[in-house]
Amino acid sequence: MSPAGRAIQMNRISRRRFLAAAAMSVAATRLRAQGTAQVTLTIPSAANGPHMPEDYVGLSYEVQQLVNPAFFSPKNAGLIREFKALSTHGVLRLGGNTSEFEWWKPTPNAQEPEHARTREVAGEPKAQFYAVTAEAVRNLAGFLRATGWTCLYGIGMGTNTSKRAAAEAEYVAKTLGDRLQYFQIGNEVDLFDRHLRDPKTWNAKAYLDEWLSISRTITKAVPNAKFGMPDVAANVEWLTQIAELWSSIHDPPHVTTLTHHYYFGGPATNPEVSIPNLLKPATTARVQKTADTATAAADKMGVRVRMTEGNTCYRGGKPGVSDVFAAALWSADYSLLLASNNYSGVNLHGGTGKSVANSVGGSLPGDVMLKDAGATPEQIASRPHPFYTPVATFGDQYTLEPVAYGLKFVGALCGATLVKADLTSQIQATGVNATAYAAKLQGGEIAVVILNKDAAHDLELTLDFGASRSGAMETATLHAPGLDSREAHITHESKRASLKHGQCAVKVPHASGLRVTVR
Repeated sequence: MSPAGRAIQMNRISRRRFLAAAAMSVAATRLRAQGTAQVTLTIPSAANGPHMPEDYVGLSYEVQQLVNPAFFSPKNAGLIREFKALSTHGVLRLGGNTSEFEWWKPTPNAQEPEHARTREVAGEPKAQFYAVTAEAVRNLAGFLRATGWTCLYGIGMGTNTSKRAAAEAEYVAKTLGDRLQYFQIGNEVDLFDRHLRDPKTWNAKAYLDEWLSISRTITKAVPNAKFGMPDVAANVEWLTQIAELWSSIHDPPHVTTLTHHYYFGGPATNPEVSIPNLLKPATTARVQKTADTATAAADKMGVRVRMTEGNTCYRGGKPGVSDVFAAALWSADYSLLLASNNYSGVNLHGGTGKSVANSVGGSLPGDVMLKDAGATPEQIASRPHPFYTPVATFGDQYTLEPVAYGLKFVGALCGATLVKADLTSQIQATGVNATAYAAKLQGGEIAVVILNKDAAHDLELTLDFGASRSGAMETATLHAPGLDSREAHITHESKRASLKHGQCAVKVPHASGLRVTVR
């Protein structure tokens, strides 16, 4: 193109940008005046996006949870009920910081081995070693069968040996059978230089060498063993480095998934961990950047990628942020954003207060916050512990928390193929903080999810499915009295009326989610 041609093209681009900015400014001005935005979304019919697996929804627990064999047990009817209410085909991931201090106890008379020395660091788990027994693994197998879930089983690397790891893996594989998806060796290995390895020599290459030694020993004991790796805390560049090194490895173990963790922020005492910051578009942009790096590495290795541990606020969550309705909108939006980036699933971390507290040094910062604010012991006990847990434990009772309702809400799309359409930018051009996703379900239905994370402004939408599209409409609403409510609800409604000329009008109030399914 000639210089003159480039100049004309740049002028056109500048003019389009100016007009777009002007239109956005006008729309935002109208929004502020009316409190409601009106948008027409055109929904493509072609399912040309990533596939969202049936087992996309998942939870993450500390391996230390297995110390109580009655927890993950076919007799724990309350916990089984909540798992099944969340998803009929979920994935339970066992790992966490405590996984680095477990040892395999195959028989009641087995003696505790000598353990490698570790450095004690504030915020990291103390070296409190514990046994995982054969009874706990047998009960876990029964629990998985009762729920219909599968398992990602974490085996420690920090203080383990290849021989012990292989012995545990062999028993777990035999006992869990087809309920075992793959093994994970090591947890948040990018942070090992803090307390488990020499910071002068520890890096992605050193990790990979050690991982290969353990995984190959496991593969000798379990020839069909599959693995996920590296399960980093935050440094997704390790995924890039491992992907670059992978082609040079002769006859590598069978890796199916690259894995990483994600927490929005933390700890609870950090004032930046707030509802507005959790839900703002800039947070979504940061997630997208991580996803771009992770999926590029996974594509290079020819595998999928999964977020295997994460939540709103690390070190146990923040009361008033992690345990309220805002967390439901966050988990729904976060899950669908990763699904649209070809992730195979998400596992939100939780469990009992004791196991999570042990994983972060012995206490939950959120408890300190409540005490400093003058909360009584009864008020503190009424909160879920940890504060971010999707399934709360109150004595022998279990209940789904708001953050779990976000997962459940988008779980209706599991098994669907997403539709590539930039619906979110069309909504956000009005100034409303909302996102939208579309998918084609297994039965051919089209579903649209709109998440209005705005604290003040409603959305009035016209959904245009095309003139040739007809069918009855079903809706589901994710709602609560407010973003800071300690509750969440999903309300379903069926409408017999079919689309009119392929269109329908819906309203999405502020601080709510709407799922529209055209059957």
